[in-house]
This record gives sequence, structure tokens and C-alpha cells, in this order.
Amino acid sequence: MTSGSATATSPWFVRPPARTGHPARIFCFPFSGAGASAFSAWPAAIDGAEVCPVQFPGRESRMAEPHYGTYEELADALAEALVPLLDRPFAFFGHCAGALPAFETVLRLADRGLPVPQCLFVSGQPAPHHASRDRMLAMTEAQLRAELESFLRDRGIEPRPDMVDMGLAVLLRDHAAAGAYRRTEPVTLPCPVVVLHWRDDPDVNPDDLRAWRPYAESVDVRVVDGGHYDFMHAPDALVTSLGSWR
Repeated sequence: MTSGSATATSPWFVRPPARTGHPARIFCFPFSGAGASAFSAWPAAIDGAEVCPVQFPGRESRMAEPHYGTYEELADALAEALVPLLDRPFAFFGHCAGALPAFETVLRLADRGLPVPQCLFVSGQPAPHHASRDRMLAMTEAQLRAELESFLRDRGIEPRPDMVDMGLAVLLRDHAAAGAYRRTEPVTLPCPVVVLHWRDDPDVNPDDLRAWRPYAESVDVRVVDGGHYDFMHAPDALVTSLGSWR
């Protein structure tokens, strides 16, 4: 195995992880159609753990690169890139579909005999064997476009056609990866899992979240106030949960 590419100039991290200072790290995985900017409002650190948003290929600062393909291929590449940054305790946070490549990356690290997260935080995402229940996977391209426009307007952004076209191209490729992903039964992770259910999220069934319980010896399902995308503002309840793993 090579030493990976996660240096100060690595495309995988828009905030180059520091070599000194913070005693821990939390790597953050964005949702389908999004990039590392989903975490732009987050603090630099949470309870001493450096916040490290992950930038997937094929979007934002990596728009010129090919799409990552499948979640399995994404996890393979990211596990390699993470190698130089596993020198201190760390956790993973994945929101919505971003929790699935985070989950797969944990498995890749364990299979390679590398350090694994001390905790996997799953936010608003059904268990892997229920992933196909995501309502957006059944949407047509026109419906996805409308969803994207609504998402932008909710954030005070007027959706220009060129902006929507670019975002939709990313979203369609990400949804192809989500639609191809299959886990038919649970597999045990070598780390605790904290599952976060957003109280005002009407699209995620709490039973699908509780289905994470077979995936680790310790699975804690917590309810936090807010809607599906409120994680982007790093609300206090979320920050408190993310500070609990060390």
C-alpha cells in the first residue's frame, strides 16, 4: 500500500488537516449531490476534534475529475487517501446517503488492518440493507430538478438554470451510485455507531434508522431537533452529540 495522497494539497480535503494541534479528527461525508461545502458553516473543531469535510470526486473543487463510480470504489480510494491521517483518534460523520460510503470506508480500513474510527455517526440515513427505500431514488429527472430548485430556494439562493443543470448532473451520477448499492444483510462494524434522527424529518422512517442496531455491538439511536438539512448549520444538539465519542 502506498502512503496515500492526503497531504496538505490533497483534493480529498478542502480544509487541509493539521499535522499538529488538534488531538483528534472527525471526517465528514456529504449527502448525494453535495460536496464538502455542506459543512462550510461548521466550526473548525468540535470538542478538540478537527472537522475534516471530505470532498468526493466529480463536484465543486473536483468537478473536472471523473465521478467516483460506486460507493465501493469511493470507499477503496478514500481508505487509501486517509492513511497518512490515521495517526490520532478519529470519527466519521455521514449525512443521508453520505453515511453509506462512510460505512463502507470503515469496512475497508478494518480489512486492511488500519486504524478504524472510534465512532461512526449516521445522520438521517436508513441502515444499508434498507438503503433502497430512499424516496428520491424513485424520482424522475424532472422531479429531481424540482427537488434541487426547492433545496436552493430554501437556502435563499435563486436557482439559475446553469446552476441547476450543473447540480443535477452531479445528483444524477450520485443517485446512480445509490441505486446500484446493495447490502442484503447487516455486517458487524468494529466500532460503535451513533444514529441521529432529525425530529422534523418526514422522509426518514425511525424504524429504518433503528435497523442499524445489528451493525455494531454498541448502537445508540438519538433524536435531535430539526429537519433533514439542519445539520448544515451545526446546531447545538448535533455538536453536543458529536462531542460525545472521545
